[in-house]
Amino acid sequence: MKEYSITEQQAREMFEEHSAYVYGIALMITKLPALADDITQETFLRAYSKYHRYDESRPIRPWLYRITVNMTRDVLRRKSWQKLFSRVPEADTALEQSAESIVMHDEAKQQLWSVVGRLSQKQREVVTLHYYAGLPLPETAAVLGIPLGTCKSRLHMALTKLRLYNEQEPELFRVREGLK
Repeated sequence: MKEYSITEQQAREMFEEHSAYVYGIALMITKLPALADDITQETFLRAYSKYHRYDESRPIRPWLYRITVNMTRDVLRRKSWQKLFSRVPEADTALEQSAESIVMHDEAKQQLWSVVGRLSQKQREVVTLHYYAGLPLPETAAVLGIPLGTCKSRLHMALTKLRLYNEQEPELFRVREGLK
């Protein structure tokens, strides 16, 4: 059995507190609930095994988000599933109460995230971490391992594209307020 530098109680608390957000980020990037589940599991396994590298004086969420984004990129690169990003995730069953249904609890959010799904992976990562996870831009840049200026330009381009999609498709009028 592998030795971890994290106690079982710490691991349980970390998972309970952060798993919904980790799952949500993986889901927003991959658009595949089953793949997001796998990435969530792998993210926490990696976090537990690398816990000795975590600086406890810093917040844990950016560290977990960085692991999540890296795991998601690795899985997508291995599987070459880039072409699958064009569809909006759907719940497996009407009775299932998943992190996905919690994140996208109303129609306006569903519409917005369906449009976000059209963005490039890099733009979607910035939008997801900044707006969904609530990370400030400097932390978003740090999690993605990119300069702050690059992060800002990706966000600007993403918002420009979202506004353009909104103008081209009047039925998306309800997302307009979130883009201003």
